[in-house]
Amino acid sequence: MTTPRDLLIIAMDTVPNRPVERGDLSLALAGAEVIDLVEAEALVLEGDRIVPGLQPALDDPLLAQAASSLERQAPYEAVGDWLWRRGRGLSSAYLAALESEGEVARRRHRWTPFRSGRTALVDSPARSRAADRWASGEPVLAALAAAVGIGDEPAEDAVDAAGEAVVTVLAAVNDAVMELGAVRQRKTIEDAAFDNIWRGD
Repeated sequence: MTTPRDLLIIAMDTVPNRPVERGDLSLALAGAEVIDLVEAEALVLEGDRIVPGLQPALDDPLLAQAASSLERQAPYEAVGDWLWRRGRGLSSAYLAALESEGEVARRRHRWTPFRSGRTALVDSPARSRAADRWASGEPVLAALAAAVGIGDEPAEDAVDAAGEAVVTVLAAVNDAVMELGAVRQRKTIEDAAFDNIWRGD
């Protein structure tokens, strides 16, 4: 399994009744991809720039897709730009992948047997591995989860020990999630003001 898949499983398992914002999760999944691609030596970070490295065979189709979509010419892409570009709709893509692999099923209600309900994880080795990684407090997974509102931030020294590239990616994910939150808040305020105009408040 990959860090993005583990993150999605944790997001579905930990807060089933309070879903994580899809946009936030997509940004964090894109960050998780960068971290896994660094580990696979498919890229290196020079400052905050993503520089393609080797082109290893990657077992995970979505991770392979991420590697193939790297910009291969200088000045290369900044991590923050990658998060916004790659992250668009990424949580839906990972959810669809888990569903096609039988890791996720749609619950059906007795009274509407032909209408699919909410998605739910099935018991599987992938779910168990993600749960074990989460229970161990693995700092990279914990930091990505904290960025989208799941659990607590891991100790700073534990994250630092993961390496400079990881720290750079996690900082970019946090910045992007905060920026998206600010955009949502601004839209809420604008919508409320618009409603007030129509009501004559």
